[in-house]
Amino acid sequence: MTLADAHSPSAAPGVSAPFVLRGRLREGRDVTHRSRDLGVVFTTPSIDLDGAVHPRGEVPPLLDVPLAEIIDFLVETGERIRDPHNPFVRDCVDRMAATHVLPRTVLESQLRGAAGYLDGRLLRTVVEENFPDPRALDQWVPKEDFTGRRSFVRAFAPRLIHVLPGNSPGVAVKSIAQGALVKAVNLFKMSSSDPFTTVAILRTMAEIDPDHPVVTSMSAVYWRGGDEAVERVLYRPQYFDKIVAWGGGDAITNVIKYLGPGFQLVSFDPKTSISMVGREAFTSGATLERAAELAAGDVMVLNQEACVASRFLYIEADRADADRFCERLYAHIAARAAASGDARPLDMELREQVETLSLLDDDFRVWGRTDGTGVVIRSDEPVDFHPINKIADVVRVDSLDDAVRGVNVATQTVGFYPFERMADYRDRLASCGAQRIVRLGEAGPSTIGNPHDAMYPLHRFVHWMAHEDGAR
Repeated sequence: MTLADAHSPSAAPGVSAPFVLRGRLREGRDVTHRSRDLGVVFTTPSIDLDGAVHPRGEVPPLLDVPLAEIIDFLVETGERIRDPHNPFVRDCVDRMAATHVLPRTVLESQLRGAAGYLDGRLLRTVVEENFPDPRALDQWVPKEDFTGRRSFVRAFAPRLIHVLPGNSPGVAVKSIAQGALVKAVNLFKMSSSDPFTTVAILRTMAEIDPDHPVVTSMSAVYWRGGDEAVERVLYRPQYFDKIVAWGGGDAITNVIKYLGPGFQLVSFDPKTSISMVGREAFTSGATLERAAELAAGDVMVLNQEACVASRFLYIEADRADADRFCERLYAHIAARAAASGDARPLDMELREQVETLSLLDDDFRVWGRTDGTGVVIRSDEPVDFHPINKIADVVRVDSLDDAVRGVNVATQTVGFYPFERMADYRDRLASCGAQRIVRLGEAGPSTIGNPHDAMYPLHRFVHWMAHEDGAR
């Protein structure tokens, strides 16, 4: 069966998640799983491990396809994902709404919005920023050093396993595009929260051309993370070059044990983002309101499910001014939460921790309720739990210099206000391990082609190969 067949979901009870193996759809209800967040039952086919591996002796399907043609194909895919009548996207959202914590409207918006990554100018910029000479993706590029020694260098098509996260369907779109741009053989391990989006995109591609090398270079399957019966077979250098892993600490730790010579990890590991708000926010009522509105925007990126979403906000203020800021921050978070339609109550443990803080002395103060409509905590030290589900911890400091001490290698994005002081802090933030500083309110958008998690990912994905041809 090809990916373009069978537009309708299975009539059998429960949620089924089909696979794709080297461009062909595989359906079945052989194995039963539970989704990570909601514990919803879904079924999948059994994994054909042989079918998931592209033999080393076969040249990758995309190797000799011009990059320009690949980009054109991705652009057409993006147009079809945005089509409201796309049956694969509609089917995907129907199924994912049963397994994912985010509401259907949010998921639908994210998926179609993520298709914006499949833009020709954007994709070309990403390639140009990742590769000093993009010709290396299409050909053996001749070089000669100052001694007269000649060589050829190529960014050779790698064999990649992508361990996808479940917090955003947009990562599937981006990962498929990146895998295609580097002409990789790709195996996508889907998340139990979203074992659907990757397949929906590949089915959309197959409807354009089921035999296109982009399609035949892609596989997408699900297995429970840590299942050694699968991972002991697939996580080997005989079959793959690198694992591109997104996910929590447990997921990354699980992958690390399989690494060795010839089998590497490119990790988008767990990150926490923060905000730093200077005393200038209190210059006037208008500046306070603006700073609180911008900060709420950073807290609520993907309803605080994204790594770039702010969780700890360091504010340069006395306690009275900090409370004024918290009051306005809570108002903006609550308004955004109401507009999102996502009102999941906090889980029991997190709810108890927040409610305990509200009973303590003046060292803590809490705005909001634990019903999923937003919470702001004011504290003098960061809380000892991970704020999520629309929780912001506002940490009062006498100087933003004190906030720098809370930055480490797990700090991804720092939203900063006032903008004029950013340059004064960027070197210190980088020295502590932070990877990105932006204007407060701009944690979500990113400059096209910039490093991600302190690296140029595509440059690391490829297998750099040198052919040396001696001296003249």
